Amino acid sequence: MERKSGKAVDVLDGSNIMELVGNKDVFSNFVNHKFQELDRDRDGKLSVNELKPAVSDIGAALGLPPKGTNPDSDHIYSEVLNEFTHGKHEKVSKTEFKEVLSDILLGMAAGLKRDPIVILRIDGEDLLEFLNGSVYEPEIVSIFSQIESPHASLHDLIIQALSKLNVDQGIPPTSDPWVINNIVEPALLSGRGSSLNKPVSQEIFIEEFKRVALLVANRLREQPVIVAHSESKFDGSGVKRLLSNKFELDKILNSAIETIPKDRNGKMSKDYLRVALDVVAPSAALPPFGAVQEMDKVIGEVFKMVSADDAKLVKEDEFKKVLTEILGSLMLQLEGSPISVSSNSVVHEPLGSSSTLLQPSSTTETTIA
Repeated sequence: MERKSGKAVDVLDGSNIMELVGNKDVFSNFVNHKFQELDRDRDGKLSVNELKPAVSDIGAALGLPPKGTNPDSDHIYSEVLNEFTHGKHEKVSKTEFKEVLSDILLGMAAGLKRDPIVILRIDGEDLLEFLNGSVYEPEIVSIFSQIESPHASLHDLIIQALSKLNVDQGIPPTSDPWVINNIVEPALLSGRGSSLNKPVSQEIFIEEFKRVALLVANRLREQPVIVAHSESKFDGSGVKRLLSNKFELDKILNSAIETIPKDRNGKMSKDYLRVALDVVAPSAALPPFGAVQEMDKVIGEVFKMVSADDAKLVKEDEFKKVLTEILGSLMLQLEGSPISVSSNSVVHEPLGSSSTLLQPSSTTETTIA
């Protein structure tokens, strides 16, 4: 991973999760705690409703939007729930819960090993370096040209400009309410004066933005912000590795179609190809559908190319053939135009502890290049 601005205070590479799952006594205690927390009626088993908070937390940890906001990513939530219930609406024992949770955590650990999360301490130093450096003025001029509006106040333009900056320039995610309320707005209030009511020319904007940004740097010096930063690059190499290993590919494809419903003739609807692709995705170094908007567009284009959305009923071999064609097309698309994703989340609770892995994630800003 390319080094980012800010002081790295920790790196989450999945080793803590591997250590947690690998230590039988510690993992058993962890499972007991989570199980008791979820088992509201204390009957020793988890109902579908009692499992839903754990499923939501796993979805958040995977970077998915909240359940109910995206029908495609909702498929993934359903699949995670089906992993626990084996597709039945029956209660889950602690043993079953432990087995599935172990598999999910090991999958998350593999993802972190591939794309580690770096914990950064944003304390104003990098922002001061940016403001006093040679790149400041051309960068802000470029941003002003993007957000300039005859109806926008200087106050609003400054907030918009801050949102265009990131940890590279020493700015924590301004989408986080805590950052806005405790860092940005106090700096704007401190810098507010008659100048904020002047007509917004480029010269005035550059001058006023720098004044407010210096106050933001001072606030960050007093109240440093901890940010979890991760980078992923989807270049098709993971798909290529999977396709080159026929034994592994067959095993993954067979696993993917196990959960797909079949009619009395053993045929499956191509409507379930997206669900099957999500099962294959971790083995192909691909994100779950709904997690990366640019990847969703590429997947949509590939599905059109291979007529995967025609809802036809096909036999098992044909279903696997189409799924393999989808993977091959994705590989070619990503090799030609790789997708890089940078994600920054303000950390409001310790991330170094394994016990927080299934807690809801922080507010996240994602940048796609």
